[in-house]
Amino acid sequence: MKALKTLLIDDLLQRVNASPFLFVVDYTGLKVAKFAELRKRLSTVGAEIHVFKNNLVKKASEKAGYPGELGEHLTGQSAYVTGAKDVFGAAKILKNFHAEFEKPVMKVGVLDGNLLDAAAIKVLADLPSREALLSQLLGMLQAPASALARVLKAKADLDGAPAAEEAAPAAEAAPAVEAAPAAEAAPAVEAAPAEQPA
Repeated sequence: MKALKTLLIDDLLQRVNASPFLFVVDYTGLKVAKFAELRKRLSTVGAEIHVFKNNLVKKASEKAGYPGELGEHLTGQSAYVTGAKDVFGAAKILKNFHAEFEKPVMKVGVLDGNLLDAAAIKVLADLPSREALLSQLLGMLQAPASALARVLKAKADLDGAPAAEEAAPAAEAAPAVEAAPAAEAAPAVEAAPAEQPA
């Protein structure tokens, strides 16, 4: 019996370690057909729901280094939700399922080693999916890059323009400088013959 218990704890430990999150729900009053429906919905986001003995889950969570406070919530008819990746999707399905059938009731969760209460899990449920968040992040990263590209192009255009602008005024300035001395020189030449010798 002890060997079987050890095997079960080891199996649970593998599930817990393979998942970045663990949600604990109270499934009291949830009919078998509805439990199967919840399992099916969770599978669409790569999550699973299982029923294990609370004391086995407590031992597995201790071995996994989960917060000790988790053990206080492992009572009654508890089911455990784990998954490979989409914590937001799993939380959203649990929230929507509860809104639809009033069951199961969210008790507590663990995300990346941090204890979450039911309210925090509901907040997770309202966040966009991982893919949507990545898409938004990519959009934010691309926006500054395209703005930077426009700024660099504008600067390059400005850097090329002054050379042409400076050349044009220099060409226009040369005739004006030459014309002025020529106009001033003419009267000076005419004034010299007007003087008579003494």
